[in-house]
Amino acid sequence: MANREALRQLQARLADRLQQVRTDVRSTSWLAVECGRHGFLFPLATAGEIFPASALMPVPHTVPWFAGVANLRGGLHGVIDLAVFLGLEPSVQLRDASSLIALNPTLGSHSAVVVQRLAGLRAADQLEAEPEEGGPRPAFAGGRWRDAGGRIWQEIDLAALSRHEQFLAIAR
Repeated sequence: MANREALRQLQARLADRLQQVRTDVRSTSWLAVECGRHGFLFPLATAGEIFPASALMPVPHTVPWFAGVANLRGGLHGVIDLAVFLGLEPSVQLRDASSLIALNPTLGSHSAVVVQRLAGLRAADQLEAEPEEGGPRPAFAGGRWRDAGGRIWQEIDLAALSRHEQFLAIAR
């Protein structure tokens, strides 16, 4: 009899939590990173684990922004230097503070991006949307945001990046 009552209470608590999740306003959260003196925001839902940028194995006959492959938790991941890929720096320059951000495994990409510095987490209530600028933008370029200090952050849609034609074309 006590087990049935405990089960009913558990079911009631779960139902309450599900209802609360449905009614709560979802806040967008990002991982803030820096590359080539530029700030970027990666949606937490598509960013994976963070690793030190060490033990990269170079791959011959690839484009300059393909930094190599890394063994991350037993799986090989192609590593892209984001600053070079975006044309912010001319060549791969891994630094001690560099990190690898693996793309979320649900994207099916087995890729990671090199960033020069981690800048913490950001939430939508900490940022103000910037007006859209004219001109063509890649599909992976999300909105632009300004923080309280006046710094501009460019959102990068990692899911769209992982499907971008240039991102997938690493051979020279």
